[in-house]
Amino acid sequence: MISRLSDRVQAMALPMTIAMAKKSRALQDQGLDIISLSLGEPDFDTPDLAKAAGIQGIEQNFSHYMPVSGYNDVRDAVATKFLRDNHLTYGRNQIVVSTGAKQSIANLLMALINPGDEVIIPAPFWVSYNDLAEFCGGRVVSPVAGREQEFKITPNQLREALSPSTKVLIFSSPNNPSGAMYRQDELEALAAVLRDFPQVVVIADEIYEYLSYGEVPHYSFARIEGMYDRTATVNGMSKGYAMTGWRLGFMGAPEWLAEACDKVQSQFTSGASSIAQRAAMAALLAGPEPVQYMVEAFKSRRERFLTALRSAHKLHVDTPPGAFYAYVDVRPYLDDRYPTSNDLVMYLLEHGVAGVPGEAFGTPGYIRFSYAASQSDLDRAAERIANALNAL
Repeated sequence: MISRLSDRVQAMALPMTIAMAKKSRALQDQGLDIISLSLGEPDFDTPDLAKAAGIQGIEQNFSHYMPVSGYNDVRDAVATKFLRDNHLTYGRNQIVVSTGAKQSIANLLMALINPGDEVIIPAPFWVSYNDLAEFCGGRVVSPVAGREQEFKITPNQLREALSPSTKVLIFSSPNNPSGAMYRQDELEALAAVLRDFPQVVVIADEIYEYLSYGEVPHYSFARIEGMYDRTATVNGMSKGYAMTGWRLGFMGAPEWLAEACDKVQSQFTSGASSIAQRAAMAALLAGPEPVQYMVEAFKSRRERFLTALRSAHKLHVDTPPGAFYAYVDVRPYLDDRYPTSNDLVMYLLEHGVAGVPGEAFGTPGYIRFSYAASQSDLDRAAERIANALNAL
């Protein structure tokens, strides 16, 4: 049969997080009791103030085409958030509002990468970074940081990965899947290396910024001396404000890069949803205080879930300072019967729990479980995981 699909699309995989969620739903539809801890979606409702602003936007007829980069007052609200929370000063023309943070990242990669350019993506990494970079013609270089170094790359690793062909460095802090967070001194050490490679643009994915639990203060990479003019700071409403379905992300960047992303976005989606923008503006201006209860709930779940997981005798379970994932080291369980973490994920699925294998994040030997689920589901899931692993 003749394939009518492009080589680019045929080379692109469905993100493993989505694939596992689909598999879980299919089994649930068959009547099986599957607890899905595969997706990174808060189980809370959108804050009332954001919902009210969205409804008001409908009633006030915000139903027409909007500026590609977002309404002026919404971009001003994003600028207010960056200044208040991150000590970053962005003008309106440096901000682009997009249909989710994923589109912000895609816009940036399309604006920056030529075929053959190298993109450094430290592992573990979010599942979409690699495919997006390769779709744009980039060549991915992934230095690996395991739990032995708290899932954070060192300056030496970064220097070894860099070359004259490097165009972009992408990293997230807090990290998905590990929850790792870079301290200010660690970011400054990475920046010192980057000063020898002035052609490199940094994409700092800070979507989990609000989901940090006090052990490591969040610090924006663009604050470091000399990095502001070469860094795009990406964030959005999905994680911190439980607004995944509203599809609203944003970025702050040097004006030349924001203009390029505006051009890219104008050809793909134009402006983000007008109603979502009104809701996001209200939430951003209110700040993180109205959603602090979510952070406290996730912190409580983290402690209880991780404690329960540790009853699996050989499972290595570290306490992540951010995000809402347990990224557990299952290498002691790998053997001839279950040689990979992907095989072990399938084994756990047979025992009623869906996770995501470390292969999806560039670090085989680990499994990611989301604790953005009800406490009762987490309790049952942890018991199933421990019992299944202890039976091996």
